[in-house]
Amino acid sequence: MAKTLVAYFSASGVTAKVAEDLAAALGADSFEIAPEQPYTNADLNWRDKTSRTTIEMNDEACRPEIAGEVADMAAYDTVFVGFPVWWYVEPRIIDTFLEAYDFSGKTIVPFATSGGSGLGQAPQRMQTIAPGAKVLQGGLLNGRPSQAELAQWAERALEA
Repeated sequence: MAKTLVAYFSASGVTAKVAEDLAAALGADSFEIAPEQPYTNADLNWRDKTSRTTIEMNDEACRPEIAGEVADMAAYDTVFVGFPVWWYVEPRIIDTFLEAYDFSGKTIVPFATSGGSGLGQAPQRMQTIAPGAKVLQGGLLNGRPSQAELAQWAERALEA
């Protein structure tokens, strides 16, 4: 039987709410991609060229450490990966997550929340980082979609 995981990183709680609602709508397990060192408000100040997020996003090789791990990644066939859009792509901690597991043969569906941009090159970057997986286009899940709307979105995303 196919199992689904909703894994997500949320800096401010917005993505977490959508991810938890998506997991409930799909009857899926969920996993928070929590940073080993939590982000402070100062870390998240993208206007500050010396903030932690700016430094991380300017370094392609940066891989922030994750607190915890998925107990049995091998059990999942489909993994929805959620994140806020940072600098038009996924945050580096998502890259850490994708490199931590073998996604060969799995389907990855990226979803994001954003104040003003789309997923950008995130799906293509994620495919490069998880070459054995099938990374779909996914999409933005802004606002407060209902569980029914999230289930419909997931169905459409998987058909694409």
